[in-house]
Amino acid sequence: MSKQRKSIGVYVGRIFVGLLVILFGLILWKRPDNAIRIATASISDVMCSGVFVSGLPPQRAFDESFATDKGLKILLPGLHYVVDRANRRITTDWHGRFSSVSTYYPSYGCALPWQTPGVGTLQAAHEVTNPPEIRPLVESNDPEIRDALARAFAEPATGARRHVHAIVVMHNGDIIAERYANGFDPDTPLLAYSVSKSVINALVGILVKQGRLDVHALAPVAAWNGPADPRHTLTLDNLLRMASGLALTEDDSGFDPVSIMMFQRSDMATYAAQAKLKAKPGTEWEYSSGNTLIVAGVLRDAVGGGAAGMIRFAHRELFDAIGMRHVLMEFDGAQTLIGSTRIYASARDWARFGQLYLNDGVANGRRILPSQWNTYSSSPTFDAPYGAGFWSNVPAPGDREPRIAGLPADAYFASGMNGQRIVIVPSKHLVIVRFGTTVDPPNFDMKGLVRLVADVSGAVSDASPK
Repeated sequence: MSKQRKSIGVYVGRIFVGLLVILFGLILWKRPDNAIRIATASISDVMCSGVFVSGLPPQRAFDESFATDKGLKILLPGLHYVVDRANRRITTDWHGRFSSVSTYYPSYGCALPWQTPGVGTLQAAHEVTNPPEIRPLVESNDPEIRDALARAFAEPATGARRHVHAIVVMHNGDIIAERYANGFDPDTPLLAYSVSKSVINALVGILVKQGRLDVHALAPVAAWNGPADPRHTLTLDNLLRMASGLALTEDDSGFDPVSIMMFQRSDMATYAAQAKLKAKPGTEWEYSSGNTLIVAGVLRDAVGGGAAGMIRFAHRELFDAIGMRHVLMEFDGAQTLIGSTRIYASARDWARFGQLYLNDGVANGRRILPSQWNTYSSSPTFDAPYGAGFWSNVPAPGDREPRIAGLPADAYFASGMNGQRIVIVPSKHLVIVRFGTTVDPPNFDMKGLVRLVADVSGAVSDASPK
């Protein structure tokens, strides 16, 4: 072999080895095993919620949430779940490996092993009574409203199935119509996903009203205390508005920091607070549940008493005060409320929550939130359609039309994955709750929601609230 051919062979060999090193490095960096563990943990958690909290048959819970999820397409053939009803536990694995377990605790909710609640937390949860709804199902006499709900429940001829579970319409402070899918009723607790972020907004508002927090002051996060730390200028307002500038990308890939936070970390708030800045606080908008978990950590410290303290505080100051009957809240291993995604309540409860904001923070003659807190919460951040816990539909700067065509310009809404929505329309004195499992990212049947709101808005009068 000539020296030239030998040198070329050595060169090619080195390239091949180099490529193998790079490939191996990428595998170590991305850690696909971690992503698979996150997938099985997510499935166990959501299945646990559906089966043991909402009372769904296991296969229905799986099919509605995961069977058509494009992000799981590669993993689906190897996924396997087991329902242990005796221990109220769901175990999920992939080809017999990467097993994850979520366990249901009565009056509390579901938890992965590193989030297992303590005795004090469970005692506090059991202290909360959940009286059944005494009002019978409200069926509207208005054919337009009945037709509107029927259209919203109807499955489209093509595309993702809606799987609508519950719709409640509240007008002038009264429930005027509601409808539930088979297996659901006015007492069924429904997982809110990111609607939970709006509950965090309310809890912050209560502490602001009590003079215990200031959203425009520096966020009381110990990790940022040093003046040399560039994060020390962050405020609660920055966090509530998703304008923290922290590197907390959320893309549900299983590799992103929020997925790691939610399904692999015991202390979510601390993990999120360790994120570096990638933009100056208060200058850029990026939606991330990590921001909400940091706020939840601030709430935990301000209220005191860990998870048990938060359960008592939230029920005394918010849920009981506005008549929410079926609330469950889940916490991480550091006793921080998982306020990004893991709060449950019935559809009627969520309507009462929306009515609190429609009424400028007043319920049953008692002021719960600061005056104009609803305006603060729904005012857009920069040119983004998000406020400080609610999405806004006011026209973007320089535009005349609302951001979401067909939705009233003054509407604002809480929104969660798979189509959990609380829409508030002040001009119509209207609150519409729509919950379901529409696996159709990123819009989750927004078109159907717009039609529902338009149909109901057209049917109701503009009479002043009682």
